[in-house]
Amino acid sequence: MNNAREVEVVVIGAGQAGLSSAYHLRRTGFRPDCDFVVLDHSPGPGGAWQFRWPSLTYGKVHGMHALPGMELRDADPARPSADVIGEYFAAYERAFDLRVRRPVEVRAVREGSAGRLLVETSDGTWATRTLINATGTWDRPFWPRYPGQETFRGRQLHTAQYTGPEEFAGQRVVVVGGGASGTQHLLELAPYAAATTWVTRRRPVFREGPFDEDAGRAAVALVEERVRQGLPPRSVVSVTGLPLNDAIRQGLKDGTLDRRPMFDRITPDGVEWKDGRRVAADVILWATGFRAALDHLSPLRLREPGGGIRVDGTRAVADPRVHLVGYGPSASTVGANRAGRAAVRDIRRLLAQEPATAA
Repeated sequence: MNNAREVEVVVIGAGQAGLSSAYHLRRTGFRPDCDFVVLDHSPGPGGAWQFRWPSLTYGKVHGMHALPGMELRDADPARPSADVIGEYFAAYERAFDLRVRRPVEVRAVREGSAGRLLVETSDGTWATRTLINATGTWDRPFWPRYPGQETFRGRQLHTAQYTGPEEFAGQRVVVVGGGASGTQHLLELAPYAAATTWVTRRRPVFREGPFDEDAGRAAVALVEERVRQGLPPRSVVSVTGLPLNDAIRQGLKDGTLDRRPMFDRITPDGVEWKDGRRVAADVILWATGFRAALDHLSPLRLREPGGGIRVDGTRAVADPRVHLVGYGPSASTVGANRAGRAAVRDIRRLLAQEPATAA
């Protein structure tokens, strides 16, 4: 620890969860670069939003909630969400003087001495009393494995690599995944591709009508229960269902969103099912979601036998110095805001050596 810079709090990640946490640290008297630092591996502001495909305009974004203390006003719904939200995050960082350090790659978090954690990065090491981990999921796209996958002669890509529908003109595309990304891809691809096929493991559930506060709390509670058990979290959208908007209704009506059950194997020229049905394909687009990016925390041995990290509020049960914000039940933008506030409240209690309670 001789060369480590000492702080009270290290925040890893400057997406919605990280910026919310940094805002509440500033608001409660923590000084940037003195009491806390925010480390972000991305090239610029915007969190994962900066990597979204250009055709995902701001008007197509589901449930983007403003950061605490500063509304996002008068955004053009026709502009790419990457640009709108990137500019908003940049303005937010300036407005509250959050001094995000980037690009900084966090390589590992280890046990230090005198009760501190060592955060090893591409820009040196910090020794911290507490840690807010807000690394999200974008860096860990989930690729399922299916028999014959390595034999496919076409192209396979994940949502994380998708740049827009134009490059698929005249091609036969199989889209795998029943979430928001999968339906967005299909609706965009339809005018360009020679053919699209939609396959999902589970039958998609479309939500009619408003998603009220009670329904939101119930959905979050289902995700939270898994996290309390030490299981890997499911996404909030997996329990809320997909909003049935005009574009979705049209896609269901014209057959673009004609869902098929998951295929059983991949062949050199497409996919096939056990009953002998086949679909020829030039591209398989895996819209199969992401997993929490937590490998840098491995030295702390926080994972439970079930594969997840058990948390109480935002605190890791195995190490109350570590807070996971934007993980599991706080993975939504509004959830990240609330979790950032709760984590800072708990950290203040810990640093003041007061008994911590659930957030």
